[in-house]
Amino acid sequence: MQELVSRVKERGDQDTAGETHDAGASFGASLRRLFNEPRAVTLRQKIYHVIEGGQGETRASHLFDLVIVALIVLNVAAAILETVPSVRAQYGSLLSSFEVFTVAVFTIEYLLRLWTAVEVPLLSRMAGWKARLTWARSPALIIDLLAILPFYLSSIMSVDLGVLRVLRLLRFLKLSRYSPAMHTLIRVLHNEGRALIGACLLLFMAILFSATLMYHLENAAQPDKFGSIPEAAWWSIATLTTVGYGDVVPITPLGRFVGGLTMVIGLSILALPVAIISTGFAQELQRRDFVVTWSMMSRVPILSGLEAKQAVEIMPMLQAHNLPPNAEVVPNGGPGDAMYFVASGKVDHLHAEGRTTYSAGEFFGAHAMLQNDVHLGSFVTASKTRLLKLHKEDFHRIEIKHPNVAAHIRKIVEAGRAAKTAKS
Repeated sequence: MQELVSRVKERGDQDTAGETHDAGASFGASLRRLFNEPRAVTLRQKIYHVIEGGQGETRASHLFDLVIVALIVLNVAAAILETVPSVRAQYGSLLSSFEVFTVAVFTIEYLLRLWTAVEVPLLSRMAGWKARLTWARSPALIIDLLAILPFYLSSIMSVDLGVLRVLRLLRFLKLSRYSPAMHTLIRVLHNEGRALIGACLLLFMAILFSATLMYHLENAAQPDKFGSIPEAAWWSIATLTTVGYGDVVPITPLGRFVGGLTMVIGLSILALPVAIISTGFAQELQRRDFVVTWSMMSRVPILSGLEAKQAVEIMPMLQAHNLPPNAEVVPNGGPGDAMYFVASGKVDHLHAEGRTTYSAGEFFGAHAMLQNDVHLGSFVTASKTRLLKLHKEDFHRIEIKHPNVAAHIRKIVEAGRAAKTAKS
């Protein structure tokens, strides 16, 4: 973990200014240049930042995502409604026209994604044809191709209508592009692939052994149901998966004993994939939270200067918050039980003397926290803001483990307080 922090810090230090207010302003300016949408020079770059690079953060990319998601849902709904005879008889031509329209939109989207593949940062150094070929082999583009392929296959060759409808439902997989949870689950399945294959092999082995035992124990009593190992495997699968249809049951004493043992083994074996996936999912979320928290820490000069060991120990104490505009962070007269670091956005301090604005790289609430006092005035977000919250108890832990870090925070707070006093 510390090695990972050290590597990330080497990159973050390039964009981090010092710990003074002027350095914080420079740091914030560099962040704005880094995270704002790059200025598009060509038409291809503009289209790329709408369909790929924007990720719903700009108005154009957000509108594009909404249109595509709506078309996917409506197209899948149309494919389902088309199987209802009364709907097909009354709205068949309308549904067919909508199918042609959505396929045309999905085809244009697919071609645009291929055309803009050379703008993808990981592929920008490749030759145009190689970048597009590599991008076309990515899972997301393969799903996009499968979404439009059934329509063109039905036009070229005679394809069974039932198969065509099944393939059309693959368009629902296009929604995985817009679902972070689906991406996380796919990564978990990929990372835990070997363990899941091992669990499946264990299940197959249990099916084989229980079916073989049941064949020898029940063959004489029920030749019509346990006449062969493949026939006994049906009972074994239904029992191990805890479905238990009841159409085939053992009647001999030993057969019932093996049946009960098979049920218990089935519960144990089926619990393995669930445990593997849930553990992998938790680890993946932990990695994502680590990256998100560290990326936010790297935007605050006072935190980005921490050593790797300090960062690892302090990071779990910080709570990340994403807040919309005009959200009250701390009310007037609220207890000083925490301090806040601004990773991005702006926070306005509304007090009797006027308004004070805290921007990216700065922090607030420390004076009330250190003095065990209440906040004079309210703190309200002026824009979409990302904050890191450090509770008073966690700050005291930092004072014990890393007194130099806590002393530095106290020094900055006192310096700011003295400057404010001298100014007034």
